[in-house]
Amino acid sequence: MIGSLIYLTASRPDIVFATSICARYQSKPKVSHLIAVKRILRYLKGTPDTGLWYPKDDNFSFKAYSDSDYRGCKTDAKSTTGGAQFLGERLVSWQCKKQTSVATSTCEAEYVVAASCCSQVLWIQQQMRDYGLNFLTTPIHVDNEAAIAITKNPV
Repeated sequence: MIGSLIYLTASRPDIVFATSICARYQSKPKVSHLIAVKRILRYLKGTPDTGLWYPKDDNFSFKAYSDSDYRGCKTDAKSTTGGAQFLGERLVSWQCKKQTSVATSTCEAEYVVAASCCSQVLWIQQQMRDYGLNFLTTPIHVDNEAAIAITKNPV
């Protein structure tokens, strides 16, 4: 069931976070995890018109957003990373995964996700250059002032 939900996240980014949380417990699932999966399925049934929408317009500004929780996983205290990249109003890339290390502060958790988002932005910029679109500066929106300060002066 989780494999099908993961496949579905390619066109339904609204279930990425919930699916990634459920996928963490597939080695030893409990009844509560099955209830959570069924909740996702009920949500999908109730929102059949929700999904990606790519309107035809000429706005090709490129921007990215990143966010993280701090020690969101109760079992190992790792944070969850999330990011989204937009070309105009079109969502072109998104990600949600558990960080590989334990952050010691919200600043560190946000800095890690900003770096991950930046690598995704660089990859997309390279792909867009192949199509003749050049984005020299792409804003990455981060909601933590300390992480923003570190990115501006990493020394």
